[in-house]
Amino acid sequence: MSDSLTCWKCGADLKDVPQPFGRRSECLSCHAELHVCRMCRHYDTAKAKHCREPVAEPVQDKTRANFCDWFQPGPQGRATQGPTDNRRALDDLFGGNSEASTGNAAGTRKALDDLFG
Repeated sequence: MSDSLTCWKCGADLKDVPQPFGRRSECLSCHAELHVCRMCRHYDTAKAKHCREPVAEPVQDKTRANFCDWFQPGPQGRATQGPTDNRRALDDLFGGNSEASTGNAAGTRKALDDLFG
C-alpha cells in the first residue's frame, strides 16, 4: 500500500497539495474539500459518530470542511471500499460462489436449483 494520500472523492494523488491541509485545502483534480472527516485517519464507519477519537466534537457532514482539532490525514482504505470490495470480503468470509454472487442470473438460478433441488 502506498503512503501517499489520495483524494477521498476522486482518488487523485495529493502529493502536490501543500501539507498540512488547511481548512480550505482542495483537491487539484475535483476541487473537493480535504479537511474533512473522510480524509482523516480517525474516520471509521464502524464507530459511533464515525470517529475513533472519543473526545472529538461530532461532525454532521463528513464530506464538508470542518474545524476538528483532531484531524490527521490518513489512508482511505476502510472508508472508501466499493461494492466489489465488499462483495469480495463477504465471499471470503462466507465462502461465496463468485459465479452466483456477481449478478449472473443463470449462475444464481443454478445455485438455487443445486441447493433446493
